[in-house]
Amino acid sequence: MHNVYQQTILNPITFDGVGLHSGKISKISIFPAKDNEGIVFKRIDLEKNNLVEANYKNVSSAKLCTTLENEFGVKVSTVEHLLAAFYIAGIDNALVEINCEEVPIMDGSAKNFLEVLKKIKTKILSSKRKYLKILNKVELKDGKKMISIEPSKRSLEVDFQLDYKNKIIGKQRNNINFQTDKLDDVSNSRTFCLFEDIEKIKKIGLAKGGSLENAVVVDENRVLNKEGLRNEKEFVNHKILDLVGDFLLSGYRVLGKVKCYQGGHELTNMFLRKMLDSKVIEASNKLDKYTIIENLNLEPTTKIAVNA
Repeated sequence: MHNVYQQTILNPITFDGVGLHSGKISKISIFPAKDNEGIVFKRIDLEKNNLVEANYKNVSSAKLCTTLENEFGVKVSTVEHLLAAFYIAGIDNALVEINCEEVPIMDGSAKNFLEVLKKIKTKILSSKRKYLKILNKVELKDGKKMISIEPSKRSLEVDFQLDYKNKIIGKQRNNINFQTDKLDDVSNSRTFCLFEDIEKIKKIGLAKGGSLENAVVVDENRVLNKEGLRNEKEFVNHKILDLVGDFLLSGYRVLGKVKCYQGGHELTNMFLRKMLDSKVIEASNKLDKYTIIENLNLEPTTKIAVNA
């Protein structure tokens, strides 16, 4: 069943760890928030202009992680795993206080966040949750990369395919229904990289906090982590985790069938901008891509209906 009403957490929770790219020790404290506030980050190391809304329009960089930036140039990066945890745990509104510019990477997945979020009490709010139901197919291609979405009655489904020359990763594909499937393998899947790319990444100032404790590192024909992989499709499952975290930046629970080939943060953000372009909405009284609804028991009678 879909939850009709928005939720937040009942009491504050905290996490701390290293930032994957900055290498800084990062601490976040998550507080309850009111109806329709969404997810907002607050940089407590700054005295003013320190609020950053988790919105696809605020994505200033999607290079190896998702970075949000407000109009004053204040940034928060590597937000995708925490956002995915909020999505899976059913949290719509929260204030995330953070002491630096990057969310802690924890173990490289959403596992640590979700373990706590699933144990704590949540608060049901009075406003209805906003769902975005896809009516017609939307597609974006960028060279060989592709992402599309088409109608699905009551769920978000993600069909993701990777195609790597590396023997271990290879051609991995998985299809996840976020309404009906068990999501442990998705939430536990860690970020990964090729051993040959590590120096290249560090030369551009990233992965300063990366280690075998928070990422899967793959050599030509072996996984360097002693414990190996957590599940058979950990690589593609992590990509699905990233995608659902980035999709929460839409501000809605999206209902549709997503297909993605060789995608990542940049492609997903480009896609959200194409699908949710406000100029398209303003230019047409009858938008035929999707409908925004608050109650899934109500069938929309027009091509677009906003019940806000």
